[in-house]
Amino acid sequence: MHVLLIEDDLLTASAIQEVLAREAITVEPVDTAEAGVQRAGLGDIDVIVMDRMLPGMDGIEAVARLRSAGVEKPILMLSALGRAEQRVEGVEHGADDYLAKPFEPNELVARLRALHRRAGALANQPILIHGDIELNVKARTAHRAGRHLGLSPKEFELLKYLMENAGEIVTRQMLLLHVWKLSFDPQTNVVDVNLVRLRRKLEEGAAQACLETVRGHGYRLRAASHRP
Repeated sequence: MHVLLIEDDLLTASAIQEVLAREAITVEPVDTAEAGVQRAGLGDIDVIVMDRMLPGMDGIEAVARLRSAGVEKPILMLSALGRAEQRVEGVEHGADDYLAKPFEPNELVARLRALHRRAGALANQPILIHGDIELNVKARTAHRAGRHLGLSPKEFELLKYLMENAGEIVTRQMLLLHVWKLSFDPQTNVVDVNLVRLRRKLEEGAAQACLETVRGHGYRLRAASHRP
């Protein structure tokens, strides 16, 4: 695994490099967000580890710039800001995972490996199709009945998870864990807001609704009807 580490604190960067070196993980450190954004766009990086509080440009802005530039490598954000709403903000802007400082070295390694495995699995399944919905995982594009769906990064992840579990009830807790990477409920309406936006985009101009709320249980992407 080749990790790009964007961290301006030299002691923290050195400690992370030492931990990852013991696991035979190659680390390439840079100390500014600007340098990290430029380096990430050149390829040959497996996972990006980024501090949230960086000089010149904070991690939230850097992640947004990477995603808007088409960089889809998994990003693990590190921060001393570990409140629920701050974690939600991080993943809402495109980070794949969020780890609060201080953290256990073993947890950092485990999360990096999980992100690396997940990225590899997605590369092997580039297209998801459910009824008239088509999701290109690698290009991160979505269409319904040939119509392009302009999805935000989080709406895309929501639809992908719903398609992977099409026909099954998906609970709020499942979405928080698998889409927002949160093992607890932050007591915000972030799930509901994003589902409303996703439903609106899916059903605009469509003859049939496909995303339903199962009252008291969760949400379900309706099973595809059989075509003649």
